[in-house]
Amino acid sequence: MFDLATSFLAAVARKPNAVAIVDGPTRFTYAEWLRQIEGLVRGFDAIGLRHGDKLVTVLQNRWEAATLHWACQFAGLVITPINWRSKADEIDYCLENSEAKALVFEDVAADAVAGSLLARKVKSIGVDCGIEGSLPFGNLIRPGADPILPRCTADDWSVMLYTSGTTARPKGVPRRQRAERAAAIAHVAQNLYSPGERTLGVMPLYHTMGVRSLLAMAQINGTFVCQPRFEAGRALELIEAERISNLYLVPTLYHDLIHHPDFARRDHSSVRKLGFAGASMTDGLLQKLAEAFKPDLFVNHYGSSEVYTFTIDQNAPVKPGSAGKAGINQLIRVVKLNASSPDQIAAPGEEGEIVALLKSDEAFEGYWRRPEADAKAIRDGWYFTGDTGYLDADGDLFVTGRVDDMIITGGENVSPVDIESCLSLHPAVSEVAVAGLPDERWGKIVAAFIKRCAPVSESELDVFCRKSGLANFKRPRRYVFVDSIPKSPVGKLLRRKLVAGDYEHEK
Repeated sequence: MFDLATSFLAAVARKPNAVAIVDGPTRFTYAEWLRQIEGLVRGFDAIGLRHGDKLVTVLQNRWEAATLHWACQFAGLVITPINWRSKADEIDYCLENSEAKALVFEDVAADAVAGSLLARKVKSIGVDCGIEGSLPFGNLIRPGADPILPRCTADDWSVMLYTSGTTARPKGVPRRQRAERAAAIAHVAQNLYSPGERTLGVMPLYHTMGVRSLLAMAQINGTFVCQPRFEAGRALELIEAERISNLYLVPTLYHDLIHHPDFARRDHSSVRKLGFAGASMTDGLLQKLAEAFKPDLFVNHYGSSEVYTFTIDQNAPVKPGSAGKAGINQLIRVVKLNASSPDQIAAPGEEGEIVALLKSDEAFEGYWRRPEADAKAIRDGWYFTGDTGYLDADGDLFVTGRVDDMIITGGENVSPVDIESCLSLHPAVSEVAVAGLPDERWGKIVAAFIKRCAPVSESELDVFCRKSGLANFKRPRRYVFVDSIPKSPVGKLLRRKLVAGDYEHEK
């Protein structure tokens, strides 16, 4: 099987003059980008980095970050990207936990890096900035006449992503080059990407969705158009100017995109394929996107950092909420809640925990230095996702939330996603999140946190839920009107903040 570096060389051989990456005024063809990548590998050699070393990056989506990713695949380094918003102690944790030998950062992270104790003990490279003792990124790119040949096999490590920690420290997810390439090819196939596609590279390169977009484009000689951080107005400008053909975003970013005041006047007709992942999409948003873009393909992709693809639904608007069926490299099951074995299978329609077979070409093999996490998540060759869901009569998967998010009220199990999808269809609801709040009588009550786009009262929303057919025990017992819904940097809903009262009431 090809390693990733050989895969990139194949892209150069196919179409050397095709535009590979765009970042503002910077534009490289595949042949030009290869020279930048080779120059970085020479730079790695010059500063003493060797095969198998970890390289931590604290960067936004810029051409330097994408080039570092590919250069690590050639050199046999394990790129370890982390959130550019990380604080000094978080950088220290990742440097220590990953056993990193080098760190690359930019201005937005310079203060945190300067406050990091361990950053002073590794080789430090600054992109358009610096701290004492750091090497300028430009000096790391070393020109040379001789080509750089791949130094890896498909079984070498490629990347280590850190899962977002909610109640504990993030877990490192090391992945081999063969798993990364298999996931990229599956992404191309399942999204029906054609040669020369152009994608908006805005999902962070420390997140599995961002990495997949980057690698997938190289498989088809596509163009990765960098947007360092998401801003809806700028995204619309790039879609129009660069003739973006596909979008792969989390639902939150789609929401911001179509609600931006410039959406109607910007030309987005080039976008023919929509894909989303990272969270469930409400029925209301799904409908609005289908009407606004009229895409040829609208894919709901359900996966994770650990096992990239679980399931795919290539026509998401037809059956709202459905995550479809297992992807081309996967088998899934729904097992009973609190099951100890993957053989304790839930009945059709019964809500349980989703598990995925670890024989998948796209799967990881275990967490980095976290045996207790392996023991919890990996059982008898299956990965226990921690997500809840059920299979309907057609065998389509519906993801209902996290095991930890399940609301047990009066002895009944209630999924927040069902209620969120219902309330999202009300025209006065801009965004909604549902969580369980402690209650002396019921144990927990269902609470709906609403961001309004028009006046609406609690009683009106309650009547709407009743008329929609939502089961009585699922109806919210409390409504809270908020200024915004708390989310992670990649747009995932943070229910724990709602439960903790960490939000702003509507002013």
